[in-house]
Formats: sequence, C-alpha cells, structure tokens
Amino acid sequence: MDRLPDQHTEGPYRIALVCLGNICRSPMAHVVLADHLDRAGLAAKVEVSSAGTGGWHVGRPMDARAATALIGEGYDPSGHRARQYDDGWLERHDLVLVMDRSNLADVGAHERVALFRDFDPVDRGGEVPDPYYGGDDGFGEVLAMVERTSAAIVDALQRRDRTGTGAR
Repeated sequence: MDRLPDQHTEGPYRIALVCLGNICRSPMAHVVLADHLDRAGLAAKVEVSSAGTGGWHVGRPMDARAATALIGEGYDPSGHRARQYDDGWLERHDLVLVMDRSNLADVGAHERVALFRDFDPVDRGGEVPDPYYGGDDGFGEVLAMVERTSAAIVDALQRRDRTGTGAR
C-alpha cells in the first residue's frame, strides 16, 4: 500500500486490525496503536478496532500471554473482548489491516485492505507471525513488530492530518 486510503466514513478515520481469532495479534496491535494515537494527540481523529476472521473466541479476553507481554511494556489490555470480522467491517472502516496473507485471503482484496506490516519500516509487506502455538518469546517478537509498525502508521496519519491527503 503506497498511501493511506481516503476516508469514506463520517467522523474519525477508522482502522480495523484483523487476525484469525482476535486474541493475540490484532488485539495487541489494537492496544498499541490506540496508545500511540493517544500519545500523538490523534485519539479523537482516529478510531481503532480489531476482529478475527474466525468466531471461536468471540466475547473472550485476549490470550494471557499476549496480555502479559503488553502489561510488561506498560500497555493496558484489560478492555479487549474478541469480535468476529464480517463484510460490514469494510464499509464501516477506512482502512483494514490484516496480520498475514491467510487473513488477507479471508477478508478479500480491496483498495482499503492491506497487510499491517505494509507500514513496517523494517520489513515492509511481511506477515505478523501467529504466536499462539509457540512459546512466550513469540509474543515479545510480535509486540516489537507491532510497536514499530504502529509508530509508522501514526506518522502516516500525522502527515495525512497535516496535508489532508492519504500521504505516506
């Protein structure tokens, strides 16, 4: 994705973060991106939500290992409850960022859909690996990816805010 898509919703710019079950990657990205937006003074201008393509965990909090990784870095994961993505999300959001190519296939190709790491300054276009079946270290690795990519997304949003365009 070369730039942020133009806003097509009323109100704040809306970003959806999507993974498989909405208990690890996308909620971690949700918490971190929302925190970065708040610190940048953009919380009132940008709304973040997250969902999973599968419905197995709907209504449940995030994985305890994901929450522990976030708490260890000063984030508050307590408000998360898993939700499921459906086709209406694309209409309600200006940008849908998925964690991997499998999620991309589930969500479907669209000009407002991209990989989360399309904004990663270290590995543009890479996937966020699913740490669910691995050890605790995987959650720390995912958090590092999410933090630097969230910072880059905030930078792009700040440029967009200053110029009024989807500038990257």
